[in-house]
Amino acid sequence: MPRPVLAALTLAAALVALPAAAQEKLTIYTYESFTSEWGPGPAVKKNFEDVCACEVDFVAVADGVALLNRLRLEGARTSADIVLGLDTNLTHEAKETGLFAPHGISLEKVNIPGGWSDDVFVPFDYGYFAIIQDTEAFSTPYKSLKALVNGYPEQRLVIQDPRTSTPGLGLLLWVKAVYGDDAAEAWERLSSRILTVTPGWSEAYSLFTSGEASMVLSYTTSPAYHEIAEGSTRYKAMAFEEGHYLQVEVAAATIKGAENPLTAQFLEFMTGPGFQNAIPETNWMFPAGETSKPLNPAFDHAVKPGTKLSFSADEVAANRDAWVKEWLEIMSR
Repeated sequence: MPRPVLAALTLAAALVALPAAAQEKLTIYTYESFTSEWGPGPAVKKNFEDVCACEVDFVAVADGVALLNRLRLEGARTSADIVLGLDTNLTHEAKETGLFAPHGISLEKVNIPGGWSDDVFVPFDYGYFAIIQDTEAFSTPYKSLKALVNGYPEQRLVIQDPRTSTPGLGLLLWVKAVYGDDAAEAWERLSSRILTVTPGWSEAYSLFTSGEASMVLSYTTSPAYHEIAEGSTRYKAMAFEEGHYLQVEVAAATIKGAENPLTAQFLEFMTGPGFQNAIPETNWMFPAGETSKPLNPAFDHAVKPGTKLSFSADEVAANRDAWVKEWLEIMSR
């Protein structure tokens, strides 16, 4: 073959290959269970890449609080375009870093308890914290947080660390919301029944389902997983008469990410069916946006809290360090 023809064919082949090599990229920091093979990450990645002609790169850390800790360490040098997996207990502190930009998208598809109007953070799911019971370990559920605190020593509980985990922080706030100034005394009584404290949710739940403990801190929706995926009603959420603490999980663009046109496109996509349809049966939470299919009836069996407990983001920011220090002093004894 003549060299000019060969050169032309080589150049043509290179040009054909160029678009794939030059794909735009979106980097999203999130937590490990989101990106796991059984989490929503794989479906979300595929669905968004189908419409954006881009590459989605998930970077995972152990849990939600660890996301904020990592972002603080990286500062303006962060590679993240979007941080996905903080919750409303952290939004005030996250804004104070100066590392997040207004989202600039419509929130008309967002639907969560109490409504939403934040100009930086966009919700992607919500749920209520619960203590999950292994009914094969003991059959009679506790009916209140106070009954749990004063319960049987042999019924061990696995929880998550409030310094690294949003569920762990959620339990800390739940106890504070119920006990107020007596929270330290409650932790003192409960601490002897805590088998271990894990960095994130995944480790805690794995210990629980492997039979290491008879209870675990999780969500009212967690039993839906076992009912749908395993056909089992062995694990149940206990309904507490004081109420359950609400968690709303959110995502936001970093200042760096605001310069990437894919960022706003993803946040808008996140409120619609391409993202929200994946949430109930992979993240096992309630969708915070528009879906195109109904929830599985198993979600109807979830505990419906009579009282929704929460602190404002400002209250959490003002008190978190002191409340965590109080908890740590007790748990370290």
